[in-house]
Amino acid sequence: MHSVTKSAAAAALAASTALVLAACGSSGTSSSSSGSSSSPAASSGGSVPQISVSSLNNTFSAMATLKPLIAKGKGNVAVILPDTVSSTRYVEFDAPYLTESFEKAGLTKAQFTVQNAQGSDATQFSDAQTAITKGASVLVVDPLDSGVGAHIESYAKSKGVSVIDYDRLTLGGTRSYYVSFNNVEVGTKIGDGFVACVTAWHVKKPQVIVMKGAPTDNNATLFADGYNAVLKPYFSSGKYKLVSTPAGTWDPPTALSEFQQQFTAHKNINAAVIPNDENGAPIIHYLQNQGIKAKTFPTTGQDATLTGLQNILTGFQCGTVYKPIYLEAQAAAALALYARAGVKPPSSLVNGSTMDTTAKVAVPSVLLSPTWVTTANMNATVIADKFVPASQLCAKQYAAPCKAAGISG
Repeated sequence: MHSVTKSAAAAALAASTALVLAACGSSGTSSSSSGSSSSPAASSGGSVPQISVSSLNNTFSAMATLKPLIAKGKGNVAVILPDTVSSTRYVEFDAPYLTESFEKAGLTKAQFTVQNAQGSDATQFSDAQTAITKGASVLVVDPLDSGVGAHIESYAKSKGVSVIDYDRLTLGGTRSYYVSFNNVEVGTKIGDGFVACVTAWHVKKPQVIVMKGAPTDNNATLFADGYNAVLKPYFSSGKYKLVSTPAGTWDPPTALSEFQQQFTAHKNINAAVIPNDENGAPIIHYLQNQGIKAKTFPTTGQDATLTGLQNILTGFQCGTVYKPIYLEAQAAAALALYARAGVKPPSSLVNGSTMDTTAKVAVPSVLLSPTWVTTANMNATVIADKFVPASQLCAKQYAAPCKAAGISG
């Protein structure tokens, strides 16, 4: 939302392939298209290379098939990431993975940039303006919010520059494509994981606080759509009680404040749906200081952070949604190269669509599938992918729970 090295292990490749099956439509936000199993090396229209979602893996080998696009293209590619606060992923994963994707596809360092707006709308817009002035023909933008995203896209359109929404959709925007994980499915996995955990931890009469991300982030809305749909019948039947739904934020200290206010006012709260690991970490620490014991107070997360995974190992978090960011980075880089060359990307890559509910248009999308990680599959997913090094995960007091989960540090 994470210290990382890239894996080439055969087991990791198999796991990665399983994770990139085209996401199916959910809650009207996306719909999948056929053709994702096409061969990445196949050509259509002579020299136009083809690449598929299923060909992407943690070796980045598929990117080399796009080299014929380089000579066809004009201008530079500029990536503008949002911040370093809402998730550590942008520095630790997205930036290096995007860089590797472009380089393995054949772009030189002079032909692309990867920047971070450091949480400032003004900086993100200024970065876009500067990139276009310096010759960018394609922007890949993860907008801080839809306001600045739409502003960037309007400006880029006036300059004849293509835009690809990365990870977050700009509502009311004019981008050409969108790349993300299926965000409703992310929320569904959080909801399903929470329900399974409530049962496994034998929580009687769950009194639940349902938290969410920032209201300005469309992804937060989609995540909530997913887990609220799972939880609705439990609340409606009276099996669970919905105690509180705070406003939402991606700022961990604010999330802690929201939780503390509600927990102080409602001492009966004994379970929390939390949309990501970063928001969950200070809340779990607070609960531990309140004397809450392991496997008694279910919480959830997303992003498979080191802290989140350790909280799972010790029984203070039910699980986390793992999104292999190397897949998202490669898909975005591939779309950027097709756009730079003025070539339509294949349906084997653009496997779905996402509704921009403000502009009322369906945006062609690359939608990737996440997975729910618990102690049962941690070794086969995040450890096999070297998303988090086992030596770091299993340090000191985490050695014993790692061993119990079959993880060798």
